[in-house]
Amino acid sequence: MAYTTADFDRDFARHRRKSRLTFWAVMVILALLTWATAQMSGFFRVTQLTLADGSRAEAWVVAAGLPRLGEYLEKTLPVLRAESLAADFGQWFWRWKIWGWLLLETVLIGFLATVFGVAGGLVLSFAAARNLSPSRPVLWITRRILEVMRTVPDIVFALIFVFCFGVGPMAGVLAIAMHSTGALGKLYSEANENIDMRPVDGIKAAGGSWADQMRWGALPQVIPNIISYTLLRFEINVRSSSIIGYVGAGGLGQELRTAISLQEYTDLSALFLIIFVTVIVIDSVSERLRHRVIGMERAA
Repeated sequence: MAYTTADFDRDFARHRRKSRLTFWAVMVILALLTWATAQMSGFFRVTQLTLADGSRAEAWVVAAGLPRLGEYLEKTLPVLRAESLAADFGQWFWRWKIWGWLLLETVLIGFLATVFGVAGGLVLSFAAARNLSPSRPVLWITRRILEVMRTVPDIVFALIFVFCFGVGPMAGVLAIAMHSTGALGKLYSEANENIDMRPVDGIKAAGGSWADQMRWGALPQVIPNIISYTLLRFEINVRSSSIIGYVGAGGLGQELRTAISLQEYTDLSALFLIIFVTVIVIDSVSERLRHRVIGMERAA
C-alpha cells in the first residue's frame, strides 16, 4: 500500500503532538524541581530587619540581603585619590612582595597538580571508555575510582593531606591532582568513546597489544581534545590552588584567610585582583595554544 500525503500529514501531526506533550511535561517537571529546591534553600524566606528609624519590618530575604552585599563590597574598595594615586596604590598592595611569591607558588601548585592529573587521568581514561576497556570489571572499577576522585572536593583532599604530610604546598598539589585525575579521566574517556575504531582494530589484527592499540590507535585521535581539556583544567587548578591554601595547603589562600580573619577588606580586593589578572593571562595564553593546536590539526 502506497504511503500517501495524507498518511504523512497524519504521522507528522501525531509526532508534533507527542513532541509538544514531551516538551511541556519536561518544563513542568523542571518548574516543580526549581520551586522545591528554592523552598529547601530558603530562597522565599521572609526575615526581619531594622529600619533607619529603629523600627522592625519584615522583608524578603534576598531584598534584605542585597544592600548588605553592597555594603560588604564597598568596604573592599580602597580610597584612590588623583593627587596621591601612587601612594594609595602602594598602600593597597602593601604586601606585594609576599603576595608575588605566594602567587608564583599558587601557579606552580596548579601546574604540578595538572601534570599529575593529566598523567593519572590519561592512563585511567582508556580503561574507563566502553569501546576501549579490556573487560567489563576493569571498566566498572576504573569508573568508580574516577567518580570517587572527582566527587570528594579538593579542599577535603587538602585537609586529609595536610593531616598526613603537614602544612605546605605538597598537600595542595596532591589534593588538586586527585580531583584533577577524576575530572580529566572522565573527560578523556568521553573523548575516547567517540574515536574511529578502525585504526584500533587494525593494530589489534596485526597482533598489537592493548597498550599498543591505545598508544597508536586511540591516542593520536584524541590529542587535540586532551590539550584543550588540559589547558582548561590548568586554569581551574590555579583558581583552586588559591583557595585550598585557606586550610594550610600553600599559595595565596593563607593570605585570604588572614585577610578575612582580621577583616582587612582592602587586602581581599587586592588579592582578588591579583587572582583575576592571573586567570586572564592564563586564559589568553591557553586560548592561543588551543587555536594553534587546532590549526595544526586541520592543516595536517
